[in-house]
Amino acid sequence: MTSSSGSLKLEIHTDDKTPGKWSVPLSEEVFRRFLNGGGGSEKAVFSEGSIFSPFLFGKYFDPSDAFPLWEFEADILLASLRSVGQCRVDWSQTDQAYVLKSDLPVVGKYNVQVFADVKGKVMEISGQWNINKKTAANGDWRSVQWWEYGYVRRLELPNDADPQNSEAFLSNKDDYSFLEIIIPKVNSKNKF
Repeated sequence: MTSSSGSLKLEIHTDDKTPGKWSVPLSEEVFRRFLNGGGGSEKAVFSEGSIFSPFLFGKYFDPSDAFPLWEFEADILLASLRSVGQCRVDWSQTDQAYVLKSDLPVVGKYNVQVFADVKGKVMEISGQWNINKKTAANGDWRSVQWWEYGYVRRLELPNDADPQNSEAFLSNKDDYSFLEIIIPKVNSKNKF
Protein backbone atom coordinates (compact mmCIF):
# COMPACT_ATOMS: atom_id res chain seq x y z
CA MET A 1 0.00 0.00 0.00
CA THR A 2 1.38 3.42 -0.89
CA SER A 3 0.43 6.83 0.39
CA SER A 4 -0.52 9.72 -1.84
CA SER A 5 3.07 10.98 -1.72
CA GLY A 6 4.36 7.70 -3.19
CA SER A 7 5.60 6.37 0.14
CA LEU A 8 5.06 2.78 1.14
CA LYS A 9 3.02 2.44 4.32
CA LEU A 10 4.75 -0.03 6.62
CA GLU A 11 2.93 -2.34 8.96
CA ILE A 12 3.75 -1.61 12.59
CA HIS A 13 4.01 -4.94 14.36
CA THR A 14 2.70 -5.11 17.93
CA ASP A 15 2.95 -8.80 18.75
CA ASP A 16 6.63 -9.77 18.77
CA LYS A 17 7.42 -12.54 21.22
CA THR A 18 10.92 -13.35 19.97
CA PRO A 19 12.79 -14.98 22.89
CA GLY A 20 16.02 -13.27 23.84
CA LYS A 21 15.63 -10.45 21.34
CA TRP A 22 18.30 -7.76 21.88
CA SER A 23 19.61 -9.69 24.92
CA VAL A 24 23.24 -9.41 23.78
CA PRO A 25 24.42 -5.90 24.64
CA LEU A 26 26.72 -4.00 22.31
CA SER A 27 29.55 -2.43 24.33
CA GLU A 28 31.56 0.51 23.04
CA GLU A 29 34.76 -1.57 22.81
CA VAL A 30 33.04 -4.36 20.86
CA PHE A 31 31.41 -1.81 18.55
CA ARG A 32 34.70 -0.05 17.77
CA ARG A 33 36.39 -3.39 16.96
CA PHE A 34 33.46 -4.43 14.79
CA LEU A 35 33.40 -1.15 12.87
CA ASN A 36 37.18 -1.04 12.40
CA GLY A 37 37.21 -4.61 11.05
CA GLY A 38 34.21 -4.10 8.81
CA GLY A 39 33.77 -2.86 5.29
CA GLY A 40 31.60 -0.24 3.64
CA SER A 41 28.29 -1.82 4.58
CA GLU A 42 28.96 -1.63 8.30
CA LYS A 43 30.06 1.99 8.02
CA ALA A 44 26.99 2.89 5.95
CA VAL A 45 24.64 1.45 8.56
CA PHE A 46 26.36 2.61 11.75
CA SER A 47 28.13 5.83 10.69
CA GLU A 48 27.83 9.07 12.62
CA GLY A 49 24.53 10.77 11.94
CA SER A 50 22.71 7.49 11.26
CA ILE A 51 19.76 6.69 13.48
CA PHE A 52 21.46 3.33 14.16
CA SER A 53 24.80 4.81 15.25
CA PRO A 54 25.60 4.21 18.93
CA PHE A 55 27.19 7.70 18.92
CA LEU A 56 24.14 9.51 17.51
CA PHE A 57 23.47 11.34 20.76
CA GLY A 58 27.00 12.64 21.35
CA LYS A 59 28.24 9.80 23.54
CA TYR A 60 28.03 6.03 23.33
CA PHE A 61 24.55 4.53 23.80
CA ASP A 62 23.70 0.93 22.83
CA PRO A 63 20.94 1.24 20.17
CA SER A 64 19.27 -1.92 21.49
CA ASP A 65 18.52 -0.09 24.76
CA ALA A 66 15.43 2.13 24.70
CA PHE A 67 16.37 5.82 24.52
CA PRO A 68 13.92 8.54 25.72
CA LEU A 69 14.23 10.51 22.48
CA TRP A 70 11.37 12.96 22.94
CA GLU A 71 12.75 14.16 26.29
CA PHE A 72 15.41 16.00 24.28
CA GLU A 73 15.29 18.78 21.71
CA ALA A 74 16.68 17.63 18.36
CA ASP A 75 18.34 21.01 17.77
CA ILE A 76 20.37 20.66 20.96
CA LEU A 77 21.16 16.94 20.93
CA LEU A 78 22.15 16.88 17.25
CA ALA A 79 23.86 20.31 17.07
CA SER A 80 27.40 18.97 16.57
CA LEU A 81 26.33 16.56 13.80
CA ARG A 82 24.29 19.26 12.06
CA SER A 83 27.18 21.71 12.18
CA VAL A 84 29.28 19.36 10.03
CA GLY A 85 26.41 18.19 7.81
CA GLN A 86 26.36 14.59 9.10
CA CYS A 87 22.88 14.43 10.60
CA ARG A 88 20.42 12.09 8.88
CA VAL A 89 17.71 12.00 11.55
CA ASP A 90 15.23 14.45 13.09
CA TRP A 91 12.32 14.32 15.51
CA SER A 92 9.69 16.75 16.67
CA GLN A 93 6.26 16.94 18.19
CA THR A 94 3.06 18.80 17.47
CA ASP A 95 -0.10 19.12 19.53
CA GLN A 96 -1.33 15.94 17.82
CA ALA A 97 1.69 13.67 17.40
CA TYR A 98 5.35 12.77 17.84
CA VAL A 99 7.24 12.55 14.55
CA LEU A 100 10.49 10.79 13.68
CA LYS A 101 12.18 11.23 10.29
CA SER A 102 15.34 9.52 9.18
CA ASP A 103 17.36 8.59 6.13
CA LEU A 104 18.10 4.89 6.09
CA PRO A 105 21.18 3.24 4.62
CA VAL A 106 20.78 1.62 1.22
CA VAL A 107 22.03 -1.64 2.73
CA GLY A 108 19.00 -3.46 4.08
CA LYS A 109 16.47 -0.81 3.14
CA TYR A 110 14.02 -3.36 1.76
CA ASN A 111 13.53 -5.23 5.02
CA VAL A 112 13.10 -2.46 7.58
CA GLN A 113 10.52 -3.31 10.23
CA VAL A 114 8.83 -1.21 12.88
CA PHE A 115 7.64 -2.75 16.14
CA ALA A 116 5.61 -1.09 18.88
CA ASP A 117 5.57 -2.52 22.37
CA VAL A 118 2.22 -1.10 23.39
CA LYS A 119 2.51 -2.03 27.07
CA GLY A 120 6.14 -1.00 27.44
CA LYS A 121 5.78 2.16 25.32
CA VAL A 122 8.80 1.37 23.12
CA MET A 123 9.08 1.87 19.36
CA GLU A 124 11.68 -0.25 17.58
CA ILE A 125 13.14 0.17 14.10
CA SER A 126 15.19 -2.78 12.86
CA GLY A 127 16.26 -4.72 9.82
CA GLN A 128 18.99 -6.90 8.37
CA TRP A 129 21.90 -5.48 6.45
CA ASN A 130 23.86 -8.76 6.19
CA ILE A 131 21.48 -11.42 4.93
CA ASN A 132 24.30 -13.62 3.60
CA LYS A 133 25.75 -14.40 7.03
CA LYS A 134 24.50 -17.61 8.65
CA THR A 135 22.11 -16.79 11.49
CA ALA A 136 21.89 -18.12 15.01
CA ALA A 137 20.92 -21.68 15.88
CA ASN A 138 17.35 -20.56 16.60
CA GLY A 139 17.27 -18.76 13.25
CA ASP A 140 16.78 -15.27 14.70
CA TRP A 141 19.65 -12.85 14.24
CA ARG A 142 18.21 -10.51 16.92
CA SER A 143 18.99 -12.95 19.76
CA VAL A 144 22.75 -13.13 19.16
CA GLN A 145 25.39 -10.55 18.23
CA TRP A 146 22.76 -8.70 16.25
CA TRP A 147 25.09 -5.96 14.89
CA GLU A 148 26.81 -8.57 12.70
CA TYR A 149 23.49 -9.19 10.92
CA GLY A 150 21.35 -6.11 11.25
CA TYR A 151 20.56 -2.85 12.94
CA VAL A 152 18.17 -1.56 15.57
CA ARG A 153 17.14 1.63 17.30
CA ARG A 154 14.76 1.33 20.24
CA LEU A 155 12.99 4.47 21.42
CA GLU A 156 11.20 4.98 24.70
CA LEU A 157 7.89 6.71 24.03
CA PRO A 158 6.38 9.50 26.15
CA ASN A 159 3.47 8.63 28.46
CA ASP A 160 0.93 10.35 26.21
CA ALA A 161 2.06 8.51 23.05
CA ASP A 162 -0.38 6.13 21.38
CA PRO A 163 1.87 3.51 19.72
CA GLN A 164 -1.06 1.30 18.74
CA ASN A 165 -2.33 3.95 16.27
CA SER A 166 1.06 4.92 14.89
CA GLU A 167 1.86 5.04 11.18
CA ALA A 168 5.16 4.46 9.39
CA PHE A 169 6.06 5.32 5.80
CA LEU A 170 9.10 4.40 3.71
CA SER A 171 10.17 6.23 0.55
CA ASN A 172 12.89 4.57 -1.53
CA LYS A 173 15.26 6.62 -3.67
CA ASP A 174 18.19 5.37 -5.73
CA ASP A 175 20.84 5.89 -3.07
CA TYR A 176 18.86 6.08 0.18
CA SER A 177 15.50 5.50 1.83
CA PHE A 178 13.52 7.89 3.97
CA LEU A 179 11.52 6.69 6.98
CA GLU A 180 8.81 8.70 8.69
CA ILE A 181 7.00 7.49 11.81
CA ILE A 182 4.03 9.37 13.23
CA ILE A 183 2.93 8.48 16.75
CA PRO A 184 -0.31 10.20 17.78
CA LYS A 185 -0.81 11.63 21.24
CA VAL A 186 -3.47 9.88 23.33
CA ASN A 187 -5.57 12.98 23.99
CA SER A 188 -5.24 14.44 20.50
CA LYS A 189 -8.61 15.27 18.95
CA ASN A 190 -7.20 15.95 15.49
CA LYS A 191 -5.93 13.26 13.15
CA PHE A 192 -2.40 14.00 11.97
